[in-house]
Amino acid sequence: MHQVWITKADGEREPFDPHKLDSSLARAGANTATRADIVARVEKHIEDGMRTEEIYSHAFDMLRKTDIPAIAARYSIKRAVFALGPSGFPFEQFLAEILKAHGWTTCTGVALTGRCAPHEVDVLAEKNGKRVGIEAKFHNEPGGKTDIKDALYVQARYEDLARSPEKSSRVDEGWLVTNTRFTRNAIRYAQCSNLTLIGWDYPHKRGLMDMIESARVHPLTALTSLSDSEKHRLMENNIVLCRHVQNPHLLEEYGVRPARIPSVMEEAKYLCSPFAGEEKKFTPTRPLASHRP
Repeated sequence: MHQVWITKADGEREPFDPHKLDSSLARAGANTATRADIVARVEKHIEDGMRTEEIYSHAFDMLRKTDIPAIAARYSIKRAVFALGPSGFPFEQFLAEILKAHGWTTCTGVALTGRCAPHEVDVLAEKNGKRVGIEAKFHNEPGGKTDIKDALYVQARYEDLARSPEKSSRVDEGWLVTNTRFTRNAIRYAQCSNLTLIGWDYPHKRGLMDMIESARVHPLTALTSLSDSEKHRLMENNIVLCRHVQNPHLLEEYGVRPARIPSVMEEAKYLCSPFAGEEKKFTPTRPLASHRP
């Protein structure tokens, strides 16, 4: 087929690469035959200028019709994180749960006193004697990027906390975490100032997506077997993970009909079960020059 240019969420255009689509389907657990069928169908209907969101929707709809619908849920993780909004607070809770799964002790919405001013920290995490203050920057849409203003703000805030006269308020590091991506200037500044950035796929193989997949801490919003109202009801009661809904009594308590509960639990169990060779723990690394875009 002739080269087709597609439009990414941030407005940039790039050539459509069927191998990228195949890789994302494979990561979700789709078998070779299913992947080949979906890629062939997408290639047949793709048009110049088509948005990546449209391509995703086509692939997602086809995955939902496979014999294992939970694969569609795994394929939709990025969109499921967007669905945690719009306030951003569930994202902070979700981020805290991700870090807990990687061995950190966490708490959210912590008030600390810096050398010059008081601060509210989105997530405070501790592990192996290290204390980290984390700013969680949530975007409701895929095209949103976290820019240098956020990086400057976070660096200044955690430098102030690092010099706090109160030991209980001091942090060793500050992190800026987002569910999308960073601008080039934000990354350059972080590399220069030794600020840790974690984005959806940044740093390479150490981003938020990798943290989610390696620890199997998928958001509740990924479940295709729950309605939007059921998901909102659960999140309003601080239930944000798929693994937290593997209890039939809890599901019934929050309004899920008994006849649908087995399918919800089966899908949640699938998402929480690691594939062979994927069990690993996340250890943060500071952005290096090799990650420079």
